[in-house]
Amino acid sequence: MSEDPQWYGIARRAVEQPESILANRRWWDAEASAYYLEHGDFLGDSELVWGPEGITERELRLLGDVAGRDVLEIGAGAAQGSRYLSTQGARVVASDLSAGMLGQARTVDRDRRLTPLPLVQCDGAALPFADAAFDVVFTAYGVFPFVADSAGALRECARVLRPGGLLAFSTTHPIRWAFPDDPGEPGLQVRSSYFDTRPYVEEDDAGRVTYVEHHRTLGERVREIVAAGLHLVDVVEPEWPERNAEVWGGWSPTRGRLIPGTAIFLARRPR
Repeated sequence: MSEDPQWYGIARRAVEQPESILANRRWWDAEASAYYLEHGDFLGDSELVWGPEGITERELRLLGDVAGRDVLEIGAGAAQGSRYLSTQGARVVASDLSAGMLGQARTVDRDRRLTPLPLVQCDGAALPFADAAFDVVFTAYGVFPFVADSAGALRECARVLRPGGLLAFSTTHPIRWAFPDDPGEPGLQVRSSYFDTRPYVEEDDAGRVTYVEHHRTLGERVREIVAAGLHLVDVVEPEWPERNAEVWGGWSPTRGRLIPGTAIFLARRPR
């Protein structure tokens, strides 16, 4: 859920894809600079951090050897993950729904005097790339928490992957939706039904949606992956590391040592 929302009301109700796209594009455009200032040190400029636990691709090696491979990041934000993979020899394209976040990516490249990354603005459920264009598609908390049509996004990922290609995405662990978004002890008390998959919605005083997050149960995620024609390889649930004392919204050491906060799904397109 958003950390400093400009909202007048909170609801749990259905939100379709067009409304979700518009609300989240506006929110991330407005918050891009502030988000980078708040979380930039934690995320690094050239690191792939899979979630608020602070576990990195450098540690987990979920994507394997990417040298010489064509890689697409969706929901890239400031493209930190893409920058990391480019240092590992990958040919990377970074994409995001938000022009503001892609602008932040360009700012990082300029300020750090880095070779600019290829950047594309697009909806993760309507990718403007040819079939079988990439060996790897990945996202760390991009697209899937924010897209109403997650099944469509998975079909698009499968479409642009080459046979044998890998999809890896991290998102809020489904079990967290049963608990309040509180980093302290109250956040360990079940208050909601895990099975209630209505989105979390913030609205302004005119009832306009300003921010949305979408929930899927674990079973729904698996079924959507399979329906997209992908083979599920693994579901990784990172444990909270002792080194991480950070609080990030509802994520914290207090909760992270008892319940999972992040789920990382790995799937392949069949050969």
